[in-house]
Amino acid sequence: MQITEKQKHELKKFIKELERHKGRHTELVSVYIPQGYDIIKVINHLNQEKGTATNIKSAATRKNVIDSLERMTQHLRLYSRTPENGLAVFSGNVAEREGQQDFKVWSIEPPIPLKTRIYRCDKEFVLDLLRDILEIKEVYGLVIVDRRDANIAYLKGKTIIPILKTHSEVPGKTKAGGQSAARFERLREGAKIDHFKKVAEYMKEKFLGDKNLKGIIVGGPGPTKYDFIDTGYITTEVKNKIIAIKDLSYTGEFGLNELVEKSEDVLAKEGIIEEKKIMAKFFEILSTKPGMVSYGIDETMKNLKLGAADTLLVSEELDDKKIEEFEKEASQVGTNVRIISTETSEGVQLRDLGKAAAILRYEVNR
Repeated sequence: MQITEKQKHELKKFIKELERHKGRHTELVSVYIPQGYDIIKVINHLNQEKGTATNIKSAATRKNVIDSLERMTQHLRLYSRTPENGLAVFSGNVAEREGQQDFKVWSIEPPIPLKTRIYRCDKEFVLDLLRDILEIKEVYGLVIVDRRDANIAYLKGKTIIPILKTHSEVPGKTKAGGQSAARFERLREGAKIDHFKKVAEYMKEKFLGDKNLKGIIVGGPGPTKYDFIDTGYITTEVKNKIIAIKDLSYTGEFGLNELVEKSEDVLAKEGIIEEKKIMAKFFEILSTKPGMVSYGIDETMKNLKLGAADTLLVSEELDDKKIEEFEKEASQVGTNVRIISTETSEGVQLRDLGKAAAILRYEVNR
């Protein structure tokens, strides 16, 4: 299940807030309620834990745990039933000085369903389940092959992770004729076969058995990639994972980027394609109709307040308070907001342009 950049940003911000707080003893309460679990049962369980907490020897810790549980149960009573994806709730005394009281309760419905039920008192809030949601597990294999070179990489979320580059000493064509030409052609063919075998073995080594692999995309210039796939050197198990073959103009790093861009039909549901498309649209308008876009925090905010912004592009590296300010203004004028990661080259360009930009509804004079 995919989560949006906005959901990801909100979850990161939530985790970051809770990470700031540490308990002096095992007194910070974390509760995870799975999807479909009866919230009344959780409230009853917390009431039982309040009774158990009366046995805590330290008076200060005992009070902090009991009061945290009481505030949590009060918060949970606001819900008539467990939210669709479950609920994560956190409560504790987060006062900076010992002896003071500053009890707070946080809760979040995660963007994907919770499957695990947890109750725990500790010196830190239990956040591993929320961190796991942010971790991208599913990947695609990327393979670029021509007669001399091959690149193997993973596509994880929006990030291309090169894992192997190999080069073959396949000789170029010769102008010699007769027996020399025939011998030379046999050498070329032998070197090409060795190259194909080596690449096929690397694919088996890197991809076979990877339970998170969604598929392999193969690309390269000319017909070599088809020759490679049809030779029979790729094991059946690996070959069955190939989901697309793409014609490319480049190899190497440029080729990997081109392969991802040309695999839009395969990766349509992946965040990287959506992000690249909206950023490509912005840069195209910037180069052809610069008056129809804006960039930089001040200029973009000015156009947003005028109601001129159709789509707001905000870098994930922009300060959280500034992002909230942009989102608040956008909601008042019906502007679509896209939070852009820095995991792509386009996202890095947005960051370098000032971390905020917009595609406008009408041309604005600067």
